[in-house]
Amino acid sequence: MRFLLDTHVFIWWAVDDPRLSARARVALADAGNTVYLSAASAWELALKVSLGKLALPDDPANLISKAMIEEGMETLPITLHHALGLARLPLHHRDPFDRMLVAQAQLEGLPILSADPAFAAYDVEVIW
Repeated sequence: MRFLLDTHVFIWWAVDDPRLSARARVALADAGNTVYLSAASAWELALKVSLGKLALPDDPANLISKAMIEEGMETLPITLHHALGLARLPLHHRDPFDRMLVAQAQLEGLPILSADPAFAAYDVEVIW
């Protein structure tokens, strides 16, 4: 299975947060799955850390690099196609990072691993 991580799921996985669902843990632990981390999530983490709105156990670059290597995660870059896909999304969710994840998930045919109930309003599969 292939899926896209929501930013909070990446954080919860990285710090072994108990809020991470059992289904999410199984999906992340399955070496047969392809896990994508969007550049939008890296951007969001870096921005929030730099603004003092988020504390992480390590620098975002180190945390993400380590996860990418150790867990075999794949990077999902933000393309022009993804950016323009935002124009077709209804405003169910106002967070620009989450809206980019929805656009990427739709355009790439990826389910999103997320606890965010707002994603259910979009035409995207949510795994939780």
